[in-house]
Amino acid sequence: MTAVVAQDEFFAAAGPRPRRVSAARIGVYCFLIGAALFFALPLYVMVVTSLKDLGEIRLGNIFNWPAELTFEPWIAAWSSACTGRTCEGIRPGFFNSIKITVPSVILSIIIAAINGYALSFWRFRGANFFFGLLIFGAFVPYQVVIYPLIIFMREVGLFATLPGIIIVHTIFGMPILTLLYRNYFSSLPEELFKAARVDGAGFWAIFFRVVMPMAVPISIVAVILQVTGIWNDFLFGLVFAGRDNMPMTVQLNNIVATTTGTRAYNVNMSATILTAAVPLAVYFISGRWFVRGIAAGAVKG
Repeated sequence: MTAVVAQDEFFAAAGPRPRRVSAARIGVYCFLIGAALFFALPLYVMVVTSLKDLGEIRLGNIFNWPAELTFEPWIAAWSSACTGRTCEGIRPGFFNSIKITVPSVILSIIIAAINGYALSFWRFRGANFFFGLLIFGAFVPYQVVIYPLIIFMREVGLFATLPGIIIVHTIFGMPILTLLYRNYFSSLPEELFKAARVDGAGFWAIFFRVVMPMAVPISIVAVILQVTGIWNDFLFGLVFAGRDNMPMTVQLNNIVATTTGTRAYNVNMSATILTAAVPLAVYFISGRWFVRGIAAGAVKG
């Protein structure tokens, strides 16, 4: 009985259901379906091309479903496609991307959460200036600071190393993540912070026991932004990672650019889909949490 009452209250709060289908509603659905088909069409072409052999691809019917399915291009893209002088596919790049992405995401989120927490509840002299400086850094083009970063990384012995590329991604993730956490924490009730202070909790106790348990939605947003941004990065991976730590995107470019007489479009498409699989999976799995996190305060001032 309680469940029925709660359901009735939910629908009452959500508003009355439309009793008839209007022309405006049909137009909205037609637009949404058309937009979905428009953006899904390139992915469909990539998938069907990756499942064809070169003979069928040369016929030019790019929208046709493969006459004979073959997964050889996928196997070649993963384990035997040439990425320059080596022919090991994009498998090494996949593990390199994991080694770069995981610590970069963890470090950047921890530091940004502490920054946002301090700028929200423990304001110090010059906090607004520091926050404005961080936001300014979010709008500085990456290309402007690449050369100074190369010089700095070379002087400290971190250029073309795994720790070096992790530090670079962590630094460039700071501005936007600090903005997200600071705005989210500013939307939390200040009475909780004051009550914790009255109970004798200090900086770290309030951070770990009060603030962070309430920051799960915005943390999910931060994880999605950082995972997709770092995984899809090409420029920093090319410049700072070095030969032994090239991420998946750099090796994908080498596969597409490397030819040995015949351009294997099916292998190129397979490698592209494999490279994009992780960001796609992140969005499909946690897309609704992303929307909830944004709505929960990520854009509040």
